[in-house]
Amino acid sequence: MNDFSELEAELKQLRPAATSPDLMTRVERALAEHAALTPTAGVLPRRKVKVSWFALGFGVAAAATFLMLARVNVDRPASRPKVASTTTALPRTIAPAERSFLPDGVTRVVYNRSDEGLVFPRNADRPARRVRSRSHETLQWKDPGSGASLRVSYPTEEVELIPVRGQ
Repeated sequence: MNDFSELEAELKQLRPAATSPDLMTRVERALAEHAALTPTAGVLPRRKVKVSWFALGFGVAAAATFLMLARVNVDRPASRPKVASTTTALPRTIAPAERSFLPDGVTRVVYNRSDEGLVFPRNADRPARRVRSRSHETLQWKDPGSGASLRVSYPTEEVELIPVRGQ
């Protein structure tokens, strides 16, 4: 009845082939040689690392010098070349640019929603199902003039009572 019964009978009769004596002697010899080379039983000793204090100090000094020189050139304002002019310069009054942030986007990611079962709220004639949602909201505003943006993120938790209707 079973199509695989003959195949199963043949597989039950199979036995692994015997190993040759030559293979066994080679394996024993390799294990003996390996045991003679590593007397630590598999745990190798740590190699000591020598620290050249002179090279380390020289490297730290070079890095500090580089940082001091790079910092000196950062604070200088860019100088503009003087242009000859026949007109006298009039003082300009520049009104400060007002920041006007406009809403740019809202993102709400719900990362946990759980059904807490039936509850019987006060002043209600029917039971309700309480569902608790935990989420992370991100509000973003953008200033179209300067391109600056402001982003505020905060976690929220909401409990919702859903009325249950029965028959």
